[in-house]
Amino acid sequence: MQTSGTRSMQTYQGSCHCGAIRFEIATDFPELTMCDCSICRRKNALMVKVHESQFKLLTGTESLSEYQFHSHTAHHYFCKTCGIYPFHRKRVTPDNFGINVYCLENFDPAGIPVRQATGANML
Repeated sequence: MQTSGTRSMQTYQGSCHCGAIRFEIATDFPELTMCDCSICRRKNALMVKVHESQFKLLTGTESLSEYQFHSHTAHHYFCKTCGIYPFHRKRVTPDNFGINVYCLENFDPAGIPVRQATGANML
């Protein structure tokens, strides 16, 4: 929903491919990001940043697999069954999640600005 050039806060549900992991977010989609770090380049996800207070894991805690690399600060989560990457806890802002918008139900990213993040240069 778009009004006067801004998006209103909406709630979306998302899941991995097999449905074992289900979650809910609330966001107004100020922007989407693509990152050029070594893991993001390979998974090719389009992300929205959501504060932890706007994220709720509905089901699938036992189906989550975690991957960490480099500084072991970010927490990347994958489904143990289907391998899909639905979200991660961010490195620079650990009270936020990066949500893979391709895992959201009935969401079309058209018209939302995309910012290219330069994660490859993070030390």
